[in-house]
Amino acid sequence: MLFRRKIDRYCTYCQFAGKMDGEHMICQKYGVVPVEHHCRKFRYDPLKRVPARPQSAPLTRHDPEEFKL
Repeated sequence: MLFRRKIDRYCTYCQFAGKMDGEHMICQKYGVVPVEHHCRKFRYDPLKRVPARPQSAPLTRHDPEEFKL
């Protein structure tokens, strides 16, 4: 969930951190840190959270007879 109460306290979701590359973040408090790093200065930023893509419904289960007029 996007706004759940128990958030993983990683720098990936922190307002003080910015993304450098896929493995490192630049933190205003600690400098260059790994993505999984966490500290006591953590402040959750919901705009950094990327929600999972919804699954699309399969279209192959319909019979072609259903589409005839």
